[in-house]
Amino acid sequence: MVVCSVTVVPLGTGSASLSQYVADALKVLKESGLKYQLTPMATVIEGELEEVLNLAAKMHNSVFSDDVVRVSTTIKIDERRDKVLTMNGKLHAVQSKLG
Repeated sequence: MVVCSVTVVPLGTGSASLSQYVADALKVLKESGLKYQLTPMATVIEGELEEVLNLAAKMHNSVFSDDVVRVSTTIKIDERRDKVLTMNGKLHAVQSKLG
C-alpha cells in the first residue's frame, strides 16, 4: 500500500482559476473507488502502487482538451514495506507526538 500526493496543473489556460480542471481530475478519481483526500494544494490517494500510478496517469490525461495542450503533474509516493501505511496512520503518528 502507498500514499501518493498528486497535483495536476494545466498550463496556458488564460485564467488564474484551476478549480474546473481539478474537478475534472477528481471525477476520474471518484470513479476509481480508491480512498482519497482533497487538500488545498494536492490530492492524496491511498492504494496499491500500480493502481495509484495508473490513476495518476488518467487524472493527468483528463485535463487535456482543445484549450489545454500542456499539463504538468507532480507525484510524490510514500511506501513502507515494514508495516501498513495509510493516510490516517500518518496523521495519527504525528498527532500522537503532539500530545
